[in-house]
Amino acid sequence: MTGITTQGEKRLVLISGRAHTQLAEEVSSELGAALVPTSAYDFANGETYVRFEESVRGCDAFVLQSHCAPINQWIMEQLIMVDALKRASAKRITVVAPFYGYARQDKKHRGREPISARLMADLFKTAGANRLMSVDLHTAQIQGFFDGPVDHLWALPLLSDYVRGRVADASMITVVSPDAGRVRLADVWSDKLGAPLAIIHKRRDPNRPNQVQVHELVGDVEGRTCVLVDDMIDTGGTIVQAAQALKDNGAREIIVAATHPILSGPAAARLKDSPISEVVVTNTLPIPPAHQFPSLKVLSIAPLIARAIREVFDDGSVTSLFDGNS
Repeated sequence: MTGITTQGEKRLVLISGRAHTQLAEEVSSELGAALVPTSAYDFANGETYVRFEESVRGCDAFVLQSHCAPINQWIMEQLIMVDALKRASAKRITVVAPFYGYARQDKKHRGREPISARLMADLFKTAGANRLMSVDLHTAQIQGFFDGPVDHLWALPLLSDYVRGRVADASMITVVSPDAGRVRLADVWSDKLGAPLAIIHKRRDPNRPNQVQVHELVGDVEGRTCVLVDDMIDTGGTIVQAAQALKDNGAREIIVAATHPILSGPAAARLKDSPISEVVVTNTLPIPPAHQFPSLKVLSIAPLIARAIREVFDDGSVTSLFDGNS
């Protein structure tokens, strides 16, 4: 039987959907627990079927699924896995979503809009989840959408350690927020690296998604190594325009650090042809070969997820992994 069992017969099992099996296997290796054998397939009409090939009764189950494209299919598969665990008498079910789908729809900008991030939390709760775990939520308020414990993991220590080792002279680093919404994140980066902060002011047209106009830069970047930080890169429009603004203002080198490499549509081509010298991301999402490019550096988030899962299973402290922050 798979999983980890304590002396008191408490049993941890790790279950993976089909969205990002490579990450699941890495987490499994870090934990030292094999993935639960699972039968999962789609019917001709697109319906998903899932069955676990061994008993999960009374276990502490962690269901890992990254919400990548096609996002709705993988969210539905994870919901079905949670429902199957509930009906199979699992004692506790933790949804592990390294990238939380619909996180950008966390509030109403205009009338008659949904708050889809809240809907996601409600769906998982209704399916039978007792706990959520995710990495770098788009906004911290999403933690309050789920009626139960939420473990909010940070990729910042992993990314910042790499950047610190990558730049020869740390005193020449400037941390840059690509918009006003990322200022808090950039401020934490600034403290972590001991570097000054710059901000790019931009404006979006609410009627034209994924399109951005850069307006002005606040801060000193001339002759410096600029680290553009964000939680995700989708089409790359925001990051590439921000990088061009930095280049136009005399930045010596531009490094991008982001947690979630969504890399939709033209993102890879845009980043490849931009003045950015390196794009550093984690593997919270799978990156198809067609979306990879020479300046892309992918760091594994698996050790962090595995440590957090172990802390939850052992009734330890997840926030202790981040010096008490969450």
